[in-house]
Amino acid sequence: MASLTQENPANNASTGIARIDMKLEVVVIPVSDVDRAKEFYKKLGWRLDVTPPFVVQFTPPGSWCSVQFGKTLTSAAPGSAKEYLIVSDIVAAREKLIAAGVEVSEFVHLGPNGLVSGLDPERRSYYSRASFNDPDGNVWLLQEITTRLPGRVDSGVTSYSSASDLASALRRAATAHGQHEKGIGAADANWPDWYAEYMVREQNGQELPQ
Repeated sequence: MASLTQENPANNASTGIARIDMKLEVVVIPVSDVDRAKEFYKKLGWRLDVTPPFVVQFTPPGSWCSVQFGKTLTSAAPGSAKEYLIVSDIVAAREKLIAAGVEVSEFVHLGPNGLVSGLDPERRSYYSRASFNDPDGNVWLLQEITTRLPGRVDSGVTSYSSASDLASALRRAATAHGQHEKGIGAADANWPDWYAEYMVREQNGQELPQ
């Protein structure tokens, strides 16, 4: 689950299990009507994966983790799940969901005393949110994340899970580079290196170049 809470990786560094590479593969959600749920998640544009007959599995675009449901997969009450979906542009994501016929909430963001209406004025990572439900009432919370909190991403690895995420990162870098050129009062011929440095630092939660 995505959140604003940051834990120190060193807290678990002394335990042997912290050294085992574990990747979250599947989240099981409870549904009352498998066929109805299947049609809904197809409408979202999620990939329908090959599975045994008693399992239905979908994978959101750009995600390494999938969602499963089926008649015998969980005893949880249908509609009791609440999961997070991270997006790099929450406005564009909301518009596309609505265009696909999905009812999406208005934007909210984290204020000093909890959630308040509207997008975060500064569009800070982790702050802006919206949500939608599947036919059973399982909640999917959209959360806009462009810069990870320090320690959330391996500083030696920079990757983008989809072409749209990469394009969004390039647009943010281009905007920031425009401000950089205004600051130095000249065109920056070394813009590819500047873009690369900006994008790596942004993803790793480091201080951004000016």
